[in-house]
Amino acid sequence: MSKLRGMRGILASSIGVTCAAALALPLAPPAAAADARPAPTAEEATRAAVTARPDVPGSTQSLPLRPLTRDRASGAAVLGLAPRAVRPFSLLGVVWDDPAAELHGRVQVRTREAGTGAWSDWRDVETHYADHGADPGGAEGTADGVRGATAPLWVGESDGVEIRVLPEPAEDEEERGGTGVDEPGADDYSLLPSGLRLDLVDPGDGFPEGPRTGVMSAEATAASAANSALAPLGTLQIPALDGERTRQEYLALRGADLTERQRAKPYIGPRPAIVTRRGWGADESLREKRFVYTGKVKAAFVHHTASGNNYTCAQAPSLIRGFYRYHVRSLGWRDIGYNFLVDKCGRIYEGRAGGVAKPVKGAHTLGFNTNTTGIAVIGSYGSKKPSSSAVKAVARLTAWKLGLHGMNPRAKTYLKSAGGNLYRKGKKVRLNVISGHRDGFNTSCPGGKLYKKLGTARSTAARYQGR
Repeated sequence: MSKLRGMRGILASSIGVTCAAALALPLAPPAAAADARPAPTAEEATRAAVTARPDVPGSTQSLPLRPLTRDRASGAAVLGLAPRAVRPFSLLGVVWDDPAAELHGRVQVRTREAGTGAWSDWRDVETHYADHGADPGGAEGTADGVRGATAPLWVGESDGVEIRVLPEPAEDEEERGGTGVDEPGADDYSLLPSGLRLDLVDPGDGFPEGPRTGVMSAEATAASAANSALAPLGTLQIPALDGERTRQEYLALRGADLTERQRAKPYIGPRPAIVTRRGWGADESLREKRFVYTGKVKAAFVHHTASGNNYTCAQAPSLIRGFYRYHVRSLGWRDIGYNFLVDKCGRIYEGRAGGVAKPVKGAHTLGFNTNTTGIAVIGSYGSKKPSSSAVKAVARLTAWKLGLHGMNPRAKTYLKSAGGNLYRKGKKVRLNVISGHRDGFNTSCPGGKLYKKLGTARSTAARYQGR
């Protein structure tokens, strides 16, 4: 198993962990993991045989969860896995069969660091992730193999894992009189989706096809060629442009569609530098080959990845490779869901393939993927403030991307809902041109601290556009 390397071959460093309140469970010590692990079932043996086949670069281990014991405090049954050794991985998530099902409960994991053998404290996994996805009823959202899942959690290079899922108590829990000592029964899991399993993702090494050799697959060539109007084939990073060169490029890209007034004074921010898919090491064989486009990009939705903040900027390409593999292999999407990603150092990355200047249809805001673009800031920003560099990068990116379509970052626009928990299908909704995910769906994304910074992003983006 190759070690994880960042864009310049930097090894994944050990990470700090946020201490989460532990449930009152009797835990086997990590050293006893081998003794505590039951013999695999036939289903598990078959799944292990499939996931053990070489899947380079990177791999996904999928481990079915099973009943463990009862929580001594609440008497509720617990599903999960005892401590065990696994192949190296750096990102994890819980997956289940029905994408429409919700996981009502709490998911906690702890992992063993590959370099030191030290076990982390328990960490919570964000269970609500269905709102990041393709629109209801669309081809991508209803494709065979689409699954439900938690948000991915970045843990750094690890070779051991333990997980527990505590279901929310059933309404008749008190009537059933759980004692906290009896064996769990089937009824205890009635609120959990079927087919729960833990997916452990090894993002693999960057540059799977050796960018410095010039050898590119047909899929990699197509993904790179989608940006041919901006940079040469095989480019690792689309360079930044100043204002005047951006305006010249804008006229070359959109001139035929513009009015005389728009040509005379285009409102568009300078193009920022963007790391391409080739630059972050995308394995283009994972995704579907064709690109899917929407119409005019009328709005940008800002997200956070809810994957934790314990990463270095050098590790960001590894995180993106992990998100990509998780979205495609674990959730069954056609490609990574976001159109762009931003790390905490303010570096911008190309997300879904099809061209950064083109209206690529993503899977980021359930119900509002048409005529929008999705930008995910890597990290969790419910209680932690995003860096000023990340907020500035969002402003720079939206000033350019929205400017390509003549949109004012401080304005509002109308979007038609494809369905969701805030707006019924077909309803026309007036939203900010730069909106947070929660504006289109009842969700905590992009985290309260990042959401509060969107006003700054709007005014800064408008200033970059010369408004």
